[in-house]
Amino acid sequence: MSRFRKLSHAIWHCQYHIVWVPKYRFRILSGKVGEEVEQCIRAFCQQLGAEIVELNIQIDHVHLLAMVPPKVSISEFVGTLKGRTAIRVFNKFRHLKHNPYWGNHFWARGYCVDTVGLDAEKIRKYVKYQADKENQNKA
Repeated sequence: MSRFRKLSHAIWHCQYHIVWVPKYRFRILSGKVGEEVEQCIRAFCQQLGAEIVELNIQIDHVHLLAMVPPKVSISEFVGTLKGRTAIRVFNKFRHLKHNPYWGNHFWARGYCVDTVGLDAEKIRKYVKYQADKENQNKA
């Protein structure tokens, strides 16, 4: 299988490593909240035509390695993921919105994005096994 994907007028291989955090980097992405965030990310990636290569939800941040079609700008992609997951999380877990520090914002402003080139396999493994590394460092 070719590493390239096809659109009607383009062949492409646009792979991004994206990281973002909850507001104040609260350690809230565990249990049901983490599960909901993962389901939302998977659903919205599919709607936008993106393919998830790796997804790792840590307690205080999200790592996503995804192939995003060139017709979708990366800022639009991340904005959609963050905005729509926040709406769904606040609707499902209404008690979170009542805490005075959240306001109407679930995610912190901004994100980190890096294009993935020749080291794609190394980055994929990093995203996949990052939780194990963090646990080893704490022990």
